[in-house]
Amino acid sequence: MTVASEEAIAALLEAGDLQGAATQAIEAFGPEVLGFLVSFLRDEHDAGDVFGQACEDLWRGMPRFEKRSTVRTWFYTLARHAASRYRRAPHRRAGRRAALSEAEGVAGRVRTRTLKHLRTEVKDQFAGIRNALDPEDRALLVLRVDRKLAWNEIAQVVCEDTLETEEDLTRAAARLRKRFELVKIQIREHARKAGLIGRDGES
Repeated sequence: MTVASEEAIAALLEAGDLQGAATQAIEAFGPEVLGFLVSFLRDEHDAGDVFGQACEDLWRGMPRFEKRSTVRTWFYTLARHAASRYRRAPHRRAGRRAALSEAEGVAGRVRTRTLKHLRTEVKDQFAGIRNALDPEDRALLVLRVDRKLAWNEIAQVVCEDTLETEEDLTRAAARLRKRFELVKIQIREHARKAGLIGRDGES
């Protein structure tokens, strides 16, 4: 679905249909981006607000999309930036802004469907351990394990502001990979203490 969606969006961009491309991007990748935000922020209301802002940013930014990454990765980057702004300035809630009607309409449909689905999912026994992680580590875990993004893509999402060259991207990806290994060790230790796995790693 990801490849087909990217191709469909590329075709719409080639045809000059920016609104169609933005709508396709939100419909195709919005559910997983919103799920990422719920995990990152640990609050459905906050995640919904940030998702609306990220969709608006995507809608506004589509004319300037430079194709230096996939649309999917770019959407995650926009969501990550929107979440960071939201956490830094809690008094400037996204809900207080005047939303773009087109973007908000699509975002609202995706948000309603996705949050309903997330509420009915069976939570795994490691959910509490994951939620106890540092937000940055939690984001890293979701992007790699749940979303299966490549390390270079994760580096683009997490470190986009500091990447100027391909070497920067490679080094950032390597640093994140090492950090991920430490996060896995931390999760295993918490799971062992909670009795979810044995000392030998067996559940």
